[in-house]
Amino acid sequence: MATVRRYEGLDALSAAAAAELGAIAQAAIAARGTCAIALSGGSTPKRMFQLLARQGRAALPWDRIELWWGDERTVPPDHPDSNYRMTRENLIDPLGIDAAHVHRIRGEDDPAAAAAAYEQELLGALGDPPRFDLILLGMGPDGHTASLFPGSPALDETRAGVVANPVDSPLTKGATTRITLTAEALSWGRHIRFLAAGADKADTLVAVLEGPRDPRRLPSQLIAARGGELAWLVDDAAAAKLGGHA
Repeated sequence: MATVRRYEGLDALSAAAAAELGAIAQAAIAARGTCAIALSGGSTPKRMFQLLARQGRAALPWDRIELWWGDERTVPPDHPDSNYRMTRENLIDPLGIDAAHVHRIRGEDDPAAAAAAYEQELLGALGDPPRFDLILLGMGPDGHTASLFPGSPALDETRAGVVANPVDSPLTKGATTRITLTAEALSWGRHIRFLAAGADKADTLVAVLEGPRDPRRLPSQLIAARGGELAWLVDDAAAAKLGGHA
């Protein structure tokens, strides 16, 4: 069963997530000399990135931390929708993180080719299956995580670690393709953290954590802690309808 930790609001949740990232990174570096983190997009990670940037470069050994992504939109890196751009503006540039430690998904390339290239890079760096020290995930109000959307083809993928996933959702503003790590790859993280904030997540959160298993409708249920431990960091608004996990 996943652990659920509740916080008063987005700022408290983001501060806790930033502190956990720091502690996990320090422990991974002490154990293995480096720390691999899979990042996500969204408002909650953005706030966490801003807090980490405010701490300054000296707060963590950033030259030992490798930044990866759980998913990306099929847009250039300077596009407003790019997950990479959000991270660059709020974390990478403010801290002056060396580009050699930043492993972005090339959303501007052919999606299938970009997915294959990213998987090969992951396998070469982290092994098979790729073992991230920390995976940060969000959850959409429709239950999606990374770019694993309800009913999308990637939900059935059990062999590949990264795929080009055709999706059609109001949240994607219609039909598009997203490049995403699969549930199989995401489930092997040593530490997996879902970050969920806001009242618009309350119905979905209780369905994911306490409702019947229905991963085609609620893809967040596909993520399992196969190689480590999983926790949800949620604010009071998102957790308002939780029972057993409250």
